[in-house]
Amino acid sequence: MSKPVDVKKTPFKGIKQNPSLLGFGCMRFPRFDPDKPDIDETAAEKLIDAAYARGVTYYDTAYPYHAGQSETFVGKALKKYPRDSFFLASKMPGWEIESVEDAERIFHEQLAKCQVDYFDYYLCHALNESGFKKYQLPGVMDFLTRMKEEGKIRHLGFSFHDTPEVLKTILDAYPWDFTLLQINYLDWDFQDARKQYEFVQAKGIPCMVMEPVRGGTLATLCEDSRAMLKEYAPDRSIASWAIRYVAGLDNTMLVLSGMSTMEHVEDNCDTLSDFTPLTTDEHRVLQKALETFLKKNTVPCTKCDYCMPCPEGVDIPGNFTVYNEYLLSNFTRMFTGQFDELGDKNANACIECGVCVPKCPQSIDIPARMIGIRTAYEKASKDS
Repeated sequence: MSKPVDVKKTPFKGIKQNPSLLGFGCMRFPRFDPDKPDIDETAAEKLIDAAYARGVTYYDTAYPYHAGQSETFVGKALKKYPRDSFFLASKMPGWEIESVEDAERIFHEQLAKCQVDYFDYYLCHALNESGFKKYQLPGVMDFLTRMKEEGKIRHLGFSFHDTPEVLKTILDAYPWDFTLLQINYLDWDFQDARKQYEFVQAKGIPCMVMEPVRGGTLATLCEDSRAMLKEYAPDRSIASWAIRYVAGLDNTMLVLSGMSTMEHVEDNCDTLSDFTPLTTDEHRVLQKALETFLKKNTVPCTKCDYCMPCPEGVDIPGNFTVYNEYLLSNFTRMFTGQFDELGDKNANACIECGVCVPKCPQSIDIPARMIGIRTAYEKASKDS
């Protein structure tokens, strides 16, 4: 019989009952068409049911996920379960707010879409320095605080994409219950996730982790890195190393994973059942695998789609996916073929307008990377 997912025994300040160590991220459900947001609800519900059966109690959706469809679907999928048997999280889209009335309307719309009377965890979504200003509009935080006092929000926090210094400012601004940070063994130093984590830990509030496998990047790595990890632990998945890395941090309450296949659900549940953190020797092996991977110089895209839509129609995440696969595999013909398949959505259509740059949580210089992709394509076309 499959074992249930663990719950951290750590008593986190302000948290009445810890959720499961594994959380189900609801941004990457199966789709009928990869180019459209429509959810394959039959397949997606099977994933939720399988996770619930394994003891996953935390489900994280948001206003923009699947072009607004995620909240509605999650509400339907969880309706058959007792309300007190799971924790539901959603997020306020600050970019949609111009007044407190907007916040009130959106929040009540979200409750209705999710078919619930309250959110266990509610987040100010994707805060950065500019985005935080929306929550400083008159009455906005007062409204969210009132919703918490009325029990419609049980825990109030925020997700974050900016520098550690901005994070500290936001942490000090309000009595938050938790944060959701992008932490993984690549970004621990690459994007200074270590300092962010330490700020949250010093504040005395629990940390939830998103992007533990960095949009799938750390589930694949490169051939040489995979070989190192497989030689050390042949029966473990590559993704499990990333999951265990972040789950082993003392102040991690929950690891959020966007699971789009049954294999993802089963592997993550197995990894976080009878959980053991990475040993010193495993950390050493993982660091060596990471150093090998970084030499490939991939684009740090998580496929969050925040940069989309592009005014010129460029499929920005699609181009990065094709390019990264080329850097990791060095298969020239595959790269040129996949680039050509993107058609008028490939990097050639980029006019370097820069509209996408401030939207990227990873601070990628997207126009510069598009130039690099075009250059690589031209060279690969001549060589093939």
